[in-house]
Amino acid sequence: MRSTKWAGLATGDAVVIDGAKERRQTWVFVAHVTNTQMNEEWVEVRGGRRGEAKSRSFRPEMVFPASALKSGRVVGPSLAEAPQLPW
Repeated sequence: MRSTKWAGLATGDAVVIDGAKERRQTWVFVAHVTNTQMNEEWVEVRGGRRGEAKSRSFRPEMVFPASALKSGRVVGPSLAEAPQLPW
């Protein structure tokens, strides 16, 4: 199942990915995907370095609100742990 809304996000909302390289890049939410047969879920994002528009997928616990990036570090819970308020 693929949804363009998840944890208070809608397609195009800025997010932070908690990975060493990914924290320095810019990302926007695309979709949340659940594979019920394999019991897996991931979050699709688009972005990368300045000027790039790569599509990538990450585990939900790696996706944070844009406000979680402070001085190059990710602070607070992920969106999987603490969803944002509804739209």
